[in-house]
Amino acid sequence: MSLIRPEAAAALAQWRDALIGAALAGLGLWWALAARGILGWVGWALLPIGLLLAWAGIRRARFHSGGGGPGVVTVDEGAVAWLGPYGGGAIALSELDRLELDPTRQPPVWRLTAPGEAPLNIPVNAEGADALFDAFARLPGLDTPKMLAELRGGAQAPVTIWQKSRPRLH
Repeated sequence: MSLIRPEAAAALAQWRDALIGAALAGLGLWWALAARGILGWVGWALLPIGLLLAWAGIRRARFHSGGGGPGVVTVDEGAVAWLGPYGGGAIALSELDRLELDPTRQPPVWRLTAPGEAPLNIPVNAEGADALFDAFARLPGLDTPKMLAELRGGAQAPVTIWQKSRPRLH
C-alpha cells in the first residue's frame, strides 16, 4: 500500500530531475551565504551545478508525454527502435535524415526518416518515449526549445523539427 496517490507519484517522477536540481541549488545558496570557510566555497560551487540540473530537468519534464501509448521505444547504441502493436522498426541516429512531429495522427507521432528506409512513426506517448529526448539532443544543430514548443504548441500540420544539413557544392 502506497501513501502517495499514483498521479502524484507520476508527477514527482516526471519533475524529479528539476526538483533535485532546485534542492541542490537551494542547499548551495544556503551554504554559500551562511557558512564560513570551505563549506561556503562548496556552496558557491554547488549553486551553478544545481541550477544546471534544474534547467535540464525542466526541459526533460516538458518533453514527457505521459506514457501508456501504443508500443515500446528503446534507444540502444545510437539506434532508436519502436515495437508497436501493428508494426515497428529501427533507425540508426547516424543515418537519420529528418525528424518531424505529426500532430494530425492520434496519438501524435515522431516521424524519423532515413534514406532508403520507410519512415518510422513513434507515438509521442509510447512506453519509453522519454528516452527520445536524450537521443534527439545528440542531433547536430537541433533546436531543443523549438522542439519543445512544437510538442506543446498544438500544431495543426506536420512540422520538421530537424533536418540533416547537406554540404554545399561550390
